[in-house]
Amino acid sequence: MYKYKLNVFIFKFIDYYQARKNRVLLLKKISAYVKISRFINFIITFLVIIVASVISIENEYSILKIILAGLSGALTASAGNVINDYFDINIDKINKPHRVLPSGSLTKKEAINFYIILTISAFVISSFININAFIIVFISTLFLFFYSYQVKKIPLIGNILVAFLTALAFIYGGIAVNNISSAVIPASFAFLINLIREIIKDMEDAEGDSQQGINTFPVEYGLKKTKTLIVIVTFVLIILTLYPFVFNVYEIEYFLVVMVFINPLLVYIIKSLFENDTVKNLSKLSNLLKINMVFGLAAIFLGK
Repeated sequence: MYKYKLNVFIFKFIDYYQARKNRVLLLKKISAYVKISRFINFIITFLVIIVASVISIENEYSILKIILAGLSGALTASAGNVINDYFDINIDKINKPHRVLPSGSLTKKEAINFYIILTISAFVISSFININAFIIVFISTLFLFFYSYQVKKIPLIGNILVAFLTALAFIYGGIAVNNISSAVIPASFAFLINLIREIIKDMEDAEGDSQQGINTFPVEYGLKKTKTLIVIVTFVLIILTLYPFVFNVYEIEYFLVVMVFINPLLVYIIKSLFENDTVKNLSKLSNLLKINMVFGLAAIFLGK
């Protein structure tokens, strides 16, 4: 009798331990999917498209379509991150071995299946907005795939393509409310600030890219010329930030945010870039540019 009870207890303990182990493995797997999809970037893309829609509203609009635009755009961006990590696994083993694929948290097959699910979801959701929205998502998906597969290896062209796709998020927001024209100015600013950020990210990854034979602009032309290019693009961006206020597109609130937060932060980034081009500082500057984009959205929203 006691032997029977002991065996029952042992089997129950084994079942409990196995169930607990399975729950832990499941949570780790879910965490890996969240990480490879860049959940923070998912949220940022969603909010960018929502804000882009809001600042483009002039006539009748659908709140549901705005939300669907934000969701489908964010899913497209996440799918792009997944396929980028898939093709970058060998580079990330050098530059960022802690990432999901090089660390083994997900297999390449799991990543591809996840990419397909995200992509199909984006297609389906965008089809409920309008045909133009579906076309934008389809084109963006193609561009993101070919960027990850080959285009990113072409100096500067890959950077321009990523910046263009980021700017396209603002156009997408305009499409959701049937008013693209109001999204052009914020899209232009987004293009320039993300072009700067993409070039800085290439500086950050220069060592791994060089070892893998990927000729990004910093690898091909060196850090000195890369910094000069960043200065030129930043100068153009600073000049263009004055345009909407000078020509009465946005109100004084926009100008105040630009002059107090956005442009001083751009100047600081340039100064810091020339003083310290270590990987750690380049990563910090890349994050600061993300923050500056948020300031830009706030400026346009307040000055509209």
